[in-house]
Amino acid sequence: MHPQELSIDDFTYDLPQDKIAYFPAEPRDSSKLLVYRAGEITESNYNHIAQFIPTGSLMVFNDTRVVKSRIFFEKDTGAVIEIFCFEPFGAFSDYETVFQGEGSSTWKCMIGKAGKWKEKFLEKEISINGENVLLRASLVEKLSDAYVVKFEWEPKTFSFADIISHAGVTPLPPYIKRKAENRDEQKYQTIYSSHNGSVAAPTAGLHFTEKIFASINLKKIKTAFTTLHVGAGTFKPVKADKMQGHEMHAEWMELSVGFLEELLAHIHQKIICVGTTSMRTVESIYHMGNKLVSYSNLKEEDLKIHQWEVYSHQNFCTPEDSLKALISFIKKKQAPKLFIQTEIIIAPGYKFRLAEGLVTNFHQPKSTLILLVAAFVGNDWRKIYDYALNHHFRFLSYGDGCLLLK
Repeated sequence: MHPQELSIDDFTYDLPQDKIAYFPAEPRDSSKLLVYRAGEITESNYNHIAQFIPTGSLMVFNDTRVVKSRIFFEKDTGAVIEIFCFEPFGAFSDYETVFQGEGSSTWKCMIGKAGKWKEKFLEKEISINGENVLLRASLVEKLSDAYVVKFEWEPKTFSFADIISHAGVTPLPPYIKRKAENRDEQKYQTIYSSHNGSVAAPTAGLHFTEKIFASINLKKIKTAFTTLHVGAGTFKPVKADKMQGHEMHAEWMELSVGFLEELLAHIHQKIICVGTTSMRTVESIYHMGNKLVSYSNLKEEDLKIHQWEVYSHQNFCTPEDSLKALISFIKKKQAPKLFIQTEIIIAPGYKFRLAEGLVTNFHQPKSTLILLVAAFVGNDWRKIYDYALNHHFRFLSYGDGCLLLK
């Protein structure tokens, strides 16, 4: 069966409200860990995860950084309008340039209570390092699935990174039904986050501490870091009866030659992806390289992975040839990295090309993330989730997680 024909109703389960974690475990690495190997399930804690990873493996982490992307403007009437920034609008070379921009910045946004926005501008006063700053938002246009909002501020000498970090609020997922607190700024962030751009945390990485990294290093397990900026679409529910009716969200990846060379050096060892975003990145990389092997004279924009295209390829090269082709492509550009989008949907029927292990949290029913897990472990995803539900595991972003090994 083509994954387009899958019914999302086959990938649901009953998630009681009391199983959802509203706060993270303390300390991070005390979270419970379900280990799935060769069809068998055992139980442990994250602080022992290195015991279950084969020596010589490469663990891939997503080092994106969550930005405080929810900005609340209070009108004179007392009405509050929420602007949720989820992607820069217009042409841009990378996220770093966007966040370094001064004076103004334009974003695709979701707007709460948009019908109450009648004014030309919304204004908000904030303080940055003791200096008063006036932030102004104007509505540029309405798109089919979002709004375009332009932000301007005085003094113009501050960067957009300065503005959003002082004006915004940590964007906790919608199923964590509480207001973000000061501690969420640190807790809803991996300890290795480096590059601003995500509106949701790569939550599998929230459990990792310096102590865990030390134990991984002691066992001669290698680590590599790449960047996929998590978009708001990660929470987009599947409403279509068949998956062919669901539009997968696009997310930006920043791929360095150094990271691709790490993958190539470990092509014959196990590559363990920490998080579904890392897995989507790694598998997208294979298909980008496969395009370069299969077709000549491709431009950079041709490498974008569209939702269903990986299921229609006729020829598949080796992972080694794919990585070499992509490395060569970037080097010929004389660029330090490739900034490209992926819309890949990984669902049952998908053949994994690089990833042989996955560290991940427990996901929402009827989500594309459940489809990814089901693609990786088959029908055993139900056994895994039933075990977690019956053995007091905590679910979703601040919850516990699992290590799934082929």
